[in-house]
Amino acid sequence: MAEIYFLGTGGWVATPQRDNTSVLLRAGGLLILIDCPGSVVAKIRKLGFDPRRVSTIILTHVHPDHIYGLPSLVHSLILEEGEIRLLGSEETLAFARRLLDLFGLREKNVGIRVRFQSLRPGRVFRLDDALSLRGFRVPHHSSSLGYHLYLNEERKEIVFSGDTPVHRPLFKDARAIDYLVHEASAPSRYFKKYPRLYRIHTSSLDLGRWSEEAGVRCLIPCHFLADVWAVPTDVRAEIRRCFTGRLIVPRDLQCVSL
Repeated sequence: MAEIYFLGTGGWVATPQRDNTSVLLRAGGLLILIDCPGSVVAKIRKLGFDPRRVSTIILTHVHPDHIYGLPSLVHSLILEEGEIRLLGSEETLAFARRLLDLFGLREKNVGIRVRFQSLRPGRVFRLDDALSLRGFRVPHHSSSLGYHLYLNEERKEIVFSGDTPVHRPLFKDARAIDYLVHEASAPSRYFKKYPRLYRIHTSSLDLGRWSEEAGVRCLIPCHFLADVWAVPTDVRAEIRRCFTGRLIVPRDLQCVSL
């Protein structure tokens, strides 16, 4: 059975309860990290996994709260012989190369090697028998990709939004999807106070409305702003104003079996 482990569920401002959003996906024999903020090595160990088993890192975009832990992760494996595959848009991978080079983490003395795999939006990429994925553009940043994940053995599908405002093609892609992991940065009252958020993020009210229209089977919101503005009860209540499907509001280090 595949599992999603939420290493963090918070937005760009971490709190004692919610670190920056990142996800560890276990599918078949694979351990796959989606986004790489800080302290992922410690959190992977807290969950009982060996960070050396992470074979693939998928990046959604280049904003600091999604990528700043990459040099630390690679540095922690500097004595290990092996390879990590890094997937993302061309712009994201170009940024990741520069970031690793700042710390000399692609030099010959580094045991772990990073193999860069650019994903063309719309094209399916097969990781192995257990998992395939397809990237698609989302209008958060020029580097941004969301991902449609195909769990081949379970015959289930996941759409992972990354950061994005409401994006009609994403919800079209997620029609009747088994699992939608989508940001819900704050309740609608906060978006009304700061309207510019509508251009880059999604409110919990809009997420519930669009997910219901798409017939999403299980909705998992994440990327919550600091808890003074977006406590889980508020997010849950707004989503439930429209959404009638299964709803999981995850905590940090929570596991969701798929």
